Amino acid sequence: MVSNIDYTSPSTQFSFDVNQSPLFVKDSQNYINILSVNQLNTLKNVSLLDIFTNKNNIIEPHYHQNAAELIYCITGSVSVSIFNPFTKQIQSYTLTPGKVANVPKGWWHYIVTLVDNTHILAIFDAPTPEVILGSDILKFTPAHVIAQTYCVDENLWKQATAPVKPTTFIGPPSSCQQQIRSFWNNYSYTPSYLSPSYWR
Repeated sequence: MVSNIDYTSPSTQFSFDVNQSPLFVKDSQNYINILSVNQLNTLKNVSLLDIFTNKNNIIEPHYHQNAAELIYCITGSVSVSIFNPFTKQIQSYTLTPGKVANVPKGWWHYIVTLVDNTHILAIFDAPTPEVILGSDILKFTPAHVIAQTYCVDENLWKQATAPVKPTTFIGPPSSCQQQIRSFWNNYSYTPSYLSPSYWR
């Protein structure tokens, strides 16, 4: 086994408290801690996100350009939805304690929290998980590019995306005023764009 770690060095780390490494905090019930090679220098091709969320929260749509992701449910329940680029379908999996879902490297996905006090681990096959977030794509792609590419009204697009906050991670933002309850009451509804026939 080839290794560039000096296991005799006093700076070599074999233990770390993930609670001391916040990646994102929405509030005291919804937050993400991270463990990567930046926190524990003996890690090789593994890292993780320790995620705590309550119902009515979503880990926003995103993809990891450098790693596959294994999502493991510790407590509570989530729905993991993955866009399969080969079948052009959204595949959704409900996780409860002990269940896992695997997201291949580079696949678009999101996680909906189904009950309060949910705790999941997202485990990656890379020393540091990289991510491209849907909120960043929406916010930083110039409106005129979207308008020209998809033949939409540029001003309507600007208006629709104005509330989007970059790097949302856990949505909706605390400042959101829309009626969230109606969304969750209708969550089992499948919009037409999620139907396989839509993509044919």
